[in-house]
Amino acid sequence: MILQALVELYEALAVKGILEQPGWSSAKVAWGLELDETGRLLYCLPLQREIVKNKKVVTVAREMKVPTPVKRTVGIEANFLCDNSSYVLGVDVKGKPERTLRCFGAFKDKQHRLLDGCSHPAAVALLRFLDDWKPDAALQQPVLKEHVDDIIKGGNLVFVYEGAFVHDIPEIRSIWQAAYSDEENAVYRQCLVTGKTAPVQILHPSIKGIPGAQSSGASLVSFNAPSAESYGCDESQGLNAPVSTYAAFAYGAALNYLISSEKHHLRIGDTTAVFWAEDGQEVYAEYLHDMMGSNNMDDGSLLGTLNAIADGKNIAWNNLPLEASNRFYILGLAPNAARLSVRFFLCNTFGELMRNIQVHQTALDIVKPLYDHWNELSVWWLLNETVNQNSRDKQPHPQMAGDLMRAILQGEAVPYPTTLFSQVQLRIRAERKISRGRAAIIKAFLWRNKSFLHKEVLTVQLNEETNYLPYLLGRLFSILENLQEKANPGINATIRDRYFNSATATPAIVFPTLIRLAQAHLKKLSAGDKTYFDRQIRKIMEKISESYPARLSLHDQGVFQLGYYHQTQSRFIKKEEKENV
Repeated sequence: MILQALVELYEALAVKGILEQPGWSSAKVAWGLELDETGRLLYCLPLQREIVKNKKVVTVAREMKVPTPVKRTVGIEANFLCDNSSYVLGVDVKGKPERTLRCFGAFKDKQHRLLDGCSHPAAVALLRFLDDWKPDAALQQPVLKEHVDDIIKGGNLVFVYEGAFVHDIPEIRSIWQAAYSDEENAVYRQCLVTGKTAPVQILHPSIKGIPGAQSSGASLVSFNAPSAESYGCDESQGLNAPVSTYAAFAYGAALNYLISSEKHHLRIGDTTAVFWAEDGQEVYAEYLHDMMGSNNMDDGSLLGTLNAIADGKNIAWNNLPLEASNRFYILGLAPNAARLSVRFFLCNTFGELMRNIQVHQTALDIVKPLYDHWNELSVWWLLNETVNQNSRDKQPHPQMAGDLMRAILQGEAVPYPTTLFSQVQLRIRAERKISRGRAAIIKAFLWRNKSFLHKEVLTVQLNEETNYLPYLLGRLFSILENLQEKANPGINATIRDRYFNSATATPAIVFPTLIRLAQAHLKKLSAGDKTYFDRQIRKIMEKISESYPARLSLHDQGVFQLGYYHQTQSRFIKKEEKENV
């Protein structure tokens, strides 16, 4: 399903002229070697450009459409017309001169094999250059000597003839196209993607740009271990799951395009989520990127569009139509050595996807502090609530990030990851602080948890009607903390600092002590304040009809924390209401 969807995307983008036909791929090219008609090297043309990245000016190679490179393992395999200095010039800094000479020989042989018989002056000049080139004397060449240090760093080189790139000359393009389509020695099988009998791709394309994976690219599909080989296909790589040469090229081209496009992917933990519409329309990906991107969820126009699409309406974004019925795909990829792991793959209508996101935001809805002006909580906000902001490594658990994204996009049928809840509990124990984000995570997690039956406490604001004991104890702790602060202004260590964790986990041990402390604090107050706090405590105590529990479960600890958060925020809400009267 994944490969089929990517092949369909490739075909949609190829029709629009965005992606090249089979046999051509995008590559980073650093230098152009300009030749004259005799094959003499005239100039080394730098093809890099300067860009601003992370507030720094850096030099990057130029993206060009070149003949699809071979997939190298440990052997020597040359590309056509575009390769690094080891192959094109026979020089590098790897310290293996004999192997480098073999690389140059392989490159020379491949160009001769494809271009012998071509009468175009550029082809003749290129072959003369390779025949006359002496790798041993390359570093003494005047034209090369000035740039040799930069050239042998590993960037790709191409050839230029009379101001044109050799690989772009129509006659030479047609030669490559015919050679790429040559099926004389191919192994034929029924393609698992297209269903047609066609030549099988033995080594699948490299997918580049996934953070944490090899910079040269990683495989989405590969077989090289006995446990993955079957039906006599030992050491045969792609024959274990036959995918045609066309389908392999198509899915590789489409996936590399999505990863290279800023509007088609997001980084969540160690997972790279790529997304696209079935027909290849860019506006769907742009909208999802703008909405799910960090700090963008609060945009009123984004939320308005989200609600409209979730209701099944077709609407415009950036003056382009968004149809709720259009199919949409999201693929989560994570690095795994030389391969890629698929964390999740979702396929749904765009309208259903927006409904799932809407449900997620509703589940997170909770009263917020007065200083908090954000209406919505982004994925990044939620993940940040699980990490220690004072530690060096502020990255959330990678598996949790992928599981959270899947739960958001698949809707109520999929529970939020247990690790999200447990990591929030760890941070609360360590910091004794319940922020809006942590309270929202507790509320949303318990709401989707089918085994938790007391949904009445999972409200946006304080629920004064419920008699659920863990919620009441959380409320009571908040009142007792407020009482202590009123009786001892500026106190260094409150009962939250000393007793919050034990009160949350083992109320029977702590609350009798807290009630005795409260009596001492009440004596320090004025008559009016004493009456107010005494009434607040009594209202809660009258609802408690059983003894304090010896221990609270992890879920009930979350309810305790939610009651504490609701009660604390209600004080500030009432204060604001009084000030506004």
